[in-house]
Amino acid sequence: MNIFVDYLLTAIPLGMTFLYGCVGEILTEKAGHLNLGIPGIMCVGGASGCLALKYLSTLGLPAFVLVILSIIAAFVGGIAMGLIYCFLTVTLKSNQNVTGLAMTTFGVGVTKFVMSGLAENGGMGYLYARDYFRYPFAQSTTSLKLCGVMVYLAVVIALAAAFVLSRTRVGLHLRAVGENPATADAVGINVTKYKYVATCIGSGIAALGGLFYIMDYSGSYEAYKSIEALGWLSVALVIFTIWRPLVSIFGSAIFGALYLAGSHLPTLLGVRFDMSVTPLLQLLPYIVTIIVLIVTSIRNKRENQPPASLGLPYFREER
Repeated sequence: MNIFVDYLLTAIPLGMTFLYGCVGEILTEKAGHLNLGIPGIMCVGGASGCLALKYLSTLGLPAFVLVILSIIAAFVGGIAMGLIYCFLTVTLKSNQNVTGLAMTTFGVGVTKFVMSGLAENGGMGYLYARDYFRYPFAQSTTSLKLCGVMVYLAVVIALAAAFVLSRTRVGLHLRAVGENPATADAVGINVTKYKYVATCIGSGIAALGGLFYIMDYSGSYEAYKSIEALGWLSVALVIFTIWRPLVSIFGSAIFGALYLAGSHLPTLLGVRFDMSVTPLLQLLPYIVTIIVLIVTSIRNKRENQPPASLGLPYFREER
């Protein structure tokens, strides 16, 4: 296979990990909440899905049912994390930045405990389902095997999120809550309900990224140790795509390509880099994000800015 095509077929699936986290965070931020717990939520999603697969393996279920149930388990794990975050930030009005960082620490810790427990009890057998997630290219000997069902699911979710946000009354209300919750409340929109639902659904979507990375893209027991770093890139991708789910589809592929540049550029360019350069090349997504942030700030167009109430708690009695 052509080296460049192989590079793309490796980068695009990796980008889907970012896409899940990015779309989930976009929905949350559209409700006015900055959830820095996305990396931890993605970790918990991966652990929840793998834990479900361990117990489902004894039931003799069809392959497609196993995939669906494990995806649901990961989604539910993400929702649980979202509920904790919402209770702290929406109900108790806790600082969103601090709460998000605490959720990441908590999620990473829980995931290490669960995944280590699975390994000690011979639970790594959950990897038996890897080929099911990689359908229909599971038997491919090229990078095409990475383009499994959850790659297409990520794109479908991003398209659905874009449609809901821009074409439905629910999306209009959600954006109103994120821009000015007091005004939204005054016209009869249940601000608390929208914040809870958007954050929980967003967390559930982000959690799928962790499951995808373990069971599809990486397909190894050690994969869970890398999810946290990818989660932070997912948060950065939200800024890169200026809070637009449609743009995030292409942005995720770009991030995947940039992230893998260190290991593929030498081959593509026919040159040999010093080993110390590879980690530096992995900083490219962050550098590009900073550049985009600077450009959008200079242009100062309202449609390219985050929701006006992002990160600010809403006190109904003050409206």
